[in-house]
Amino acid sequence: MSGHSHVFLGEQHAANERRTWMVIVLCTAMMALEIGGGLLFGSVALVADGLHMSTHAAALLIAALAYTYARKHANDPRFAFGTGKLGDLAGFTSAVILAMISILIFWEAADHLLHPGQIDFTQAIPIAVLGLVINIASAWLLGGDHHHGHGHGHDHGHGHDHDDHHEHDHHDHDHHGHDHHDHDKKHHRDNNMRAAFLHVIADAAVSVLVIVALLLARSFGWMWMDPLAGVIGAVVIASWAATLIRDTGAVLLDMTPGGRMASELRQIVEDEGDSLVDLHLWRLGPGHMGAILAVITSGPRTPDHYHARLAGMAGLSHVTVEVRSIPDL
Repeated sequence: MSGHSHVFLGEQHAANERRTWMVIVLCTAMMALEIGGGLLFGSVALVADGLHMSTHAAALLIAALAYTYARKHANDPRFAFGTGKLGDLAGFTSAVILAMISILIFWEAADHLLHPGQIDFTQAIPIAVLGLVINIASAWLLGGDHHHGHGHGHDHGHGHDHDDHHEHDHHDHDHHGHDHHDHDKKHHRDNNMRAAFLHVIADAAVSVLVIVALLLARSFGWMWMDPLAGVIGAVVIASWAATLIRDTGAVLLDMTPGGRMASELRQIVEDEGDSLVDLHLWRLGPGHMGAILAVITSGPRTPDHYHARLAGMAGLSHVTVEVRSIPDL
């Protein structure tokens, strides 16, 4: 059994974990304040917003627990390729919740559009403003999705004595600045943080729409503006959820990532006259890619040769190379 590490967590994993728990504390405190205040002062709207905040906190809890579990089990040998993709699983789950929220918002907005009722502007507007402030603070704490995952070095290789030569080499280097792979930032995205951030931004976007709609309704009597704002918000949130489901689903199903890495791998192998007959490329975690290559060569090349040639590729953290030699004709 080899002693190499399979830790493929993003560079910002620990920081993102701390930020997510901080936002959960903020949302939980706000939820308790709204529900407690609503019950104390008899405000149904305040209680309703507090219950809404509880769903928001629950979604963020998924992200926080995923960070914590992935960190604690990062070296668990039961996970063949580490826990780097747990964030994508959490992101997928959060995206489904986000889609369900958009459906509920659309349903409620459509009902209010068909059956308009009275709006208590003195309660509704301050609550919407307060919700927006909390979401802005949460977005600031989360910091958005501007982090790129990098690793910290290990380099391991081993072979097997049979007709086909195999090598498992693991590269995990620090990469700073911009290189030829930086154009494809999708490989470095932390989809768990992205999902948490989208929950906050979605809530903030709805708050802005509601504030504008309520102000117009109060000023001009346009009562239909409030449900219309809900419909628009639901459509926008559904669009974000669909994009996140597509991206995280692709990672969970080990879909070959887009970008130039696959073509560059092929070029590196074949520019010496060898043939790359099989290539599997997938994401292991934020900033970490895995690859399995099957190479046919007529020269006396071993897996070490391809190990050395691929060692400089940014983000390529786990490589398996199979080399088959054929006699010269």
